[in-house]
Amino acid sequence: MASEEDKDQRTEDPTAKRLQDTKEKGQFANSKEVSSVFVLLASILAFYFAGTFTFRNIMEVSSYIFSEINGLEVTQSGVYLLFQLVTKEILITLAPIVVTIMFFGLLANLIQTGGPNFSLKPLEPKFSKLNPLKGVKRLFSKNSLVELVKSIFKIGVVGYVAFSIVKEEFGQIPYLMDMETWQILTYISTIALRIMTHVFWILVLLAILDYGFQFYTFRENLKMTKKELKDERKQTDGDPQIKARIKSVQYQLARKRMMAEVPKADVIITNPTHIAVAIQYVKGELAPKVIAKGSGHIAQRIKEIAKENDIPLVEDKPLAQLINKTLEIGNMIPANLFKAVAEILAYVYKLKRKVF
Repeated sequence: MASEEDKDQRTEDPTAKRLQDTKEKGQFANSKEVSSVFVLLASILAFYFAGTFTFRNIMEVSSYIFSEINGLEVTQSGVYLLFQLVTKEILITLAPIVVTIMFFGLLANLIQTGGPNFSLKPLEPKFSKLNPLKGVKRLFSKNSLVELVKSIFKIGVVGYVAFSIVKEEFGQIPYLMDMETWQILTYISTIALRIMTHVFWILVLLAILDYGFQFYTFRENLKMTKKELKDERKQTDGDPQIKARIKSVQYQLARKRMMAEVPKADVIITNPTHIAVAIQYVKGELAPKVIAKGSGHIAQRIKEIAKENDIPLVEDKPLAQLINKTLEIGNMIPANLFKAVAEILAYVYKLKRKVF
């Protein structure tokens, strides 16, 4: 658990990466009260819709046992057959209730986790939990206090609601002596269903409040310090120094590839000293294209390669500046510059006695 000083430093909201990492570890804002509400709702629905079926099966099994008990042979096979029958009927009787409760319990957790999420992290042993000092701290933590208050509240609510409803039925109790067994059980079931329904709505309110508290606590525990935020950004975006180094290497490789294309140029248009642009025209293409460009020492290197390969250098300061500023390597010469470039190429081809 973080110290109070550490908590004071956690002022930044958790990032999407931190939330995703937490999700992958199987950690969520989880309220036990939400699960309890769903299980109680499942119980109410199961008893309401399957109560008659359950009651009828119990009565039939009980009737069979009591009617056949005198003729039962107390042998291994006889007891086994009776046990098999009773077990089968109990499973059939309880199946609708158990399946409904299990389904709603699973649904409650899926809603809180935002869908199915599988992680083995919660199953990993944590030896820190064996520390008795930390165990004592957890007993007197804010969460433990909240759980204690909730437990007392639930016991008090259930007890008060049950007593209030039963108190209203005190006048009916003497009449139960004149009723059949099935009528007594039906009456008791009705009272139990009323108690469950009243308690349900109170627990719904408690679940909403508790989930809000759990969500707030969960998000607060995930808050980050400025240093953690900075470290995460470094991990995500990369260290600035490493990024600069990578960018430098990429630039050098791109420049080498560009310089390798210079010998293919038809003409080098210069500034004359600060800028050099290599232009190539391939017969059949729509327009000439820029295959290399640069300023400063790059321009000097382009001109050196041009001289080594007998490529003409033509000085046109405005055109060189405009191409260098507006076009990228590989771009075709646009319509507004096509005439000026074509005139230069025509001049070069004339010098080389080529047909343009």
